[in-house]
Amino acid sequence: MEWQLQDAKNRFSKLVQKARDEGPQVVTLRGERTAVVLSARDYDALRTGRPTLVDDLLGGPAWDDDLTGAAEARAKIPSRSVTF
Repeated sequence: MEWQLQDAKNRFSKLVQKARDEGPQVVTLRGERTAVVLSARDYDALRTGRPTLVDDLLGGPAWDDDLTGAAEARAKIPSRSVTF
């Protein structure tokens, strides 16, 4: 079902109830789809099995020995010289 934004605001409880009972509810602004209200159950179903940002970052390519060595060596070199 589609809801104009003003109606969605005025009848938010009804909007949430319909999302829970009937499925996703579309909210429009000036006739254009703007948002979709989902039940928590539908949202959880969409998220299940999808990697998080942390999973993506940790799942990157493995570093080879040369790159690991270069990173470790670089960490031991001061990044700027300090003179007093």
